[in-house]
Amino acid sequence: MPRPSDLRLLFAARAVRLFAFGFLSVTLVLYLTQIGYTPARIGLLFTLALAGDVAISLWLTTRADRYGRRRILQWSSLLIVLVGLVFAGTDEFWWLAAAAIVGVISPSGGEIGPFLSVEQAALSQVTGDTTRTHTLAWYNLTGTAATAFGALCGGGVLHALQSADVPSLAAHHMLLVSYSVLGVIMMFLFSRLSPAVEVARDTTATLSSRFGLHRSARTVAKLSALFAIDSFAGGFIVQSLLVLWFHKQFGVDAAALGGVFFAANLLAALSFLAAARIARWIGLINTMVFTHIPANVLLILVPFMPSFESAVAVLLLRYCICQMDVPTRQSYTMAVVDPSERSAAGGITGVARSVGAAASPALSGLLLGSALWSGAPLVIAGSLKIVYDLLLYHSFRRLKPPEET
Repeated sequence: MPRPSDLRLLFAARAVRLFAFGFLSVTLVLYLTQIGYTPARIGLLFTLALAGDVAISLWLTTRADRYGRRRILQWSSLLIVLVGLVFAGTDEFWWLAAAAIVGVISPSGGEIGPFLSVEQAALSQVTGDTTRTHTLAWYNLTGTAATAFGALCGGGVLHALQSADVPSLAAHHMLLVSYSVLGVIMMFLFSRLSPAVEVARDTTATLSSRFGLHRSARTVAKLSALFAIDSFAGGFIVQSLLVLWFHKQFGVDAAALGGVFFAANLLAALSFLAAARIARWIGLINTMVFTHIPANVLLILVPFMPSFESAVAVLLLRYCICQMDVPTRQSYTMAVVDPSERSAAGGITGVARSVGAAASPALSGLLLGSALWSGAPLVIAGSLKIVYDLLLYHSFRRLKPPEET
């Protein structure tokens, strides 16, 4: 049976974290531009941040069951506090790069760090097979809605501060310090979790396996490879770089873009509940693939739109369906591995996604800052994602989770 107090705390911590990520994502790239960074250097910084996330997340998630999930989640929250303070305190590139590598900062406004894997394992432990996808749908809805409000507040607060004659640089520093404060709030929430979120140790499996995997190692390896392709494609269109593309292409300001991505993330959040219902009818894999392909066709169309309004309309239509694969993907991964492998499986597939995403922001930044067609990153991302969808369906359409058998 679900444990309401732990579920509430996990949902609250995700809301605070994704609000913080969305809050900073809209303004971060504008701050870096203001202190003199080129699109290529911004892309490099984001790539270093995502690359550092790989090592940190792998180390923490594969040790979560040994050291304690609550402890790992608190340590990870401390990394949010660290990066916000460093970014507010210096504009030296290598200090920022070091903080981005070691700390937790999200260029896309989406989930990053070891949090997701550990929380998914905890949620799957206290829910059953029949409610797992539904719970994860609400969990993702909570996070995406928080990202949307964060993006809206980030752009709005920055605009309000600048309208009140606060120097632009000081206003950005205030937002970065606020990011660290939200990390402190997360540390408190995780400290209130009960021992029920900790997994009973499977000593035999732990001693006889590597990275916490045993029976499901091959399945996790195949999923990880496919998720890396999807994430590599997504790295071309992280939210901060989409903000930069719209800003360069149409000259819109932070407040307007904050509103656009508020609406986009809100639409994505509402789609999670629809994904859980669709998955009951056609299955998890079918839901992942048959909603993702049309979304990526729409992504390819965005740079061909002749005006800001038409490009935003197509982008928002894409967001209505592009995230339906998220709760279904998470639920599928938790379902097809042993319970004692869930933290490790979530961590390894998450790291694979981070590895896949690490190189593409730098490439996207180079394309955005070059004389080539600036819409190329969106077309590349959509095309690669369609390839991922087809490979996923071919590889896993016959491996069913327990609730589908």
